[in-house]
Amino acid sequence: MAAQQPSSASTHHSGDRWPPLESSPEVFNQFMWSLGVPQGEAEFHDVYGLDPEALAMVPQPALAVLFCFPDPPETTSDEVYFIKQIDSLGNACGTIALLHAVGNACSEISLLENSCLDLFFKSTASMDPYERARVLDKDDDMETAHSLAASAGDTELRDIVEEHYICFMVLNGTLYELDGMKGGPIKHGSSSPESLLQDAVHIIKAIMHKIPNSMNFNVMVLSRKPK
Repeated sequence: MAAQQPSSASTHHSGDRWPPLESSPEVFNQFMWSLGVPQGEAEFHDVYGLDPEALAMVPQPALAVLFCFPDPPETTSDEVYFIKQIDSLGNACGTIALLHAVGNACSEISLLENSCLDLFFKSTASMDPYERARVLDKDDDMETAHSLAASAGDTELRDIVEEHYICFMVLNGTLYELDGMKGGPIKHGSSSPESLLQDAVHIIKAIMHKIPNSMNFNVMVLSRKPK
């Protein structure tokens, strides 16, 4: 599948405080690095196809898979870092997906001390998903970084944004789908860091099959950089 560059978020007006983020590794990398993940720790990469040959080109190890798709199609788990996308967060689903990716990969990524991400995860560690959402909505530094990332994309913002971001993670041998619009993390059976990308692709294909007339899909992978 060819990489798409849609302006992506849940269906809200783009004039909200949290504008949509373009689905591109360049935008997400600069956003993530500005928030406190060192450039030498991890990096987002495009997935150019869902066949085995294309997946084999993705840098490993994969820490998270971000999927952007049209029209978002309940299980809870205390071990998963999860944020609910409340109404006031508008088109923040790209930021929430990034927070899900980095927040659940903190054992693999060393954050810059006292950076935006470091302070956010420390302050919200013991909170529930709704409390974390309210903290995010009031975080001016995070919102400023989000707005800068949104303006960095090549795609012109539309009045109505139909695309949405979700994240796939492996924690303790289980594949989770993390979608802030859902009630909580969704379990998709057993998985491993080595099979995360392939296992996530099975679910992604099923979602794509339900929206056959759309081409606005994009897959990115967060990979740890070799030491």
